Amino acid sequence: MTATLAMTRAWMPYCLILAGIYNVVWGAVVVISPRFVFELAGVSGEMMPNAVGLAIWQCVGMIVGVYGVGYIAAATNPLRHWPIVLVGLLGKIFGPIGYVYSAFVTKNFPTEFWWTIVTNDLIWWVPFGAILIAAYRANKASISLG
Repeated sequence: MTATLAMTRAWMPYCLILAGIYNVVWGAVVVISPRFVFELAGVSGEMMPNAVGLAIWQCVGMIVGVYGVGYIAAATNPLRHWPIVLVGLLGKIFGPIGYVYSAFVTKNFPTEFWWTIVTNDLIWWVPFGAILIAAYRANKASISLG
């Protein structure tokens, strides 16, 4: 591996560890205090979920936290563990699609949640995409060499 290639890849584990820590913390907060994110977003009244909605929200928090554990595991070798990054990126693409549909089409979800889409999903598109491109190139190179 050339020095330039090694430097290009050096950021990947740190990015995945950061994403992992963020997801574990965010998931734990949602599991422990499911109303917190809604209150932080200024959601009240009829848009505040009932007990069943909050329980489902806690399940979302658990899933987000588990993704975080996966990102931390993938950080040990991002190009080898690219499927974890792919699954994470897919979630980070489909999450905003679901948000837009629920908040603006069916109007069943508070629009005040826009900032969680930025911090939970959008900011990770570029680094996760870059990791997947690097993994594709590395795998393609190893196949043609083998």
